Amino acid sequence: MIVFPNCKINLGLHVVRKREDGYHELETIFYPLPLKDALEVVRTEGKGQKAEIHLSGLPVQGRNEDNLCIKAYNLLKKDHPELAGVDLYLHKAIPMGAGLGGGSADGAFTLLALNDKFQLNISREKLLDYSLQLGSDCPFFIVNKTSYATGRGELLQSITLDLSAYSFLVVHPGVHINTGWAFSQLSPAPSPQSLTELIQQPVSSWRNTLTNDFEAPVCNYHPDLQAIKDALYDGGALYASMTGSGSCFYGIFPKDQLPAIQWPAHYLAFTIK
Repeated sequence: MIVFPNCKINLGLHVVRKREDGYHELETIFYPLPLKDALEVVRTEGKGQKAEIHLSGLPVQGRNEDNLCIKAYNLLKKDHPELAGVDLYLHKAIPMGAGLGGGSADGAFTLLALNDKFQLNISREKLLDYSLQLGSDCPFFIVNKTSYATGRGELLQSITLDLSAYSFLVVHPGVHINTGWAFSQLSPAPSPQSLTELIQQPVSSWRNTLTNDFEAPVCNYHPDLQAIKDALYDGGALYASMTGSGSCFYGIFPKDQLPAIQWPAHYLAFTIK
């Protein structure tokens, strides 16, 4: 079985307060984009009932046993000891540690793929529970539809937002932002206006209203990142922003009017038409 975990961007991101459990209360809108990894799940014979991961594409940091795909398998294995052993072949195209949710998508899609391949009949509600154990962004990828998210990002309300009339340019500068550090730079406060109201306004108006709380401290620490946003606007973007806690930026352009911007050689740029 082959599945294609996609990325997400954040349309606005506000950190409302720090909770007693140490997590932060968020408000954001998750929007899926078709920049995708590829994940193949192959049943193994004679290797025991365990999962092994085989990586290709963009480099993945950390130990294989800490990969969210492996953790997803192990979560299901606890409750479904009959689950067969698998080889997981993951080809990375979504940059890691960039605010695009690539690792979260891989973990969530592993849950979905194992459930389908081995007919485990796990309910959507239980899959959402498993996914939250993997990470705060993971439940979104079980739903994988434009969602207004609160709580840690796991409380999801589907909303109607059609951006098919636009093209996207996603730029990854190769800078890894530590999420814990990014949260430490913020002073949580309630958002001045609901994101669900803001995104109903024309995309061209978002430049003055739709903000990501992480963007200012990240750009202050990495001044070169502000130049990405400036270049996107100079190239005709109707709206540009950092996604998640960074360091990827994206620009939303009129359909098929993406600019030919010359980025530094170590940058990765993805066009989504």
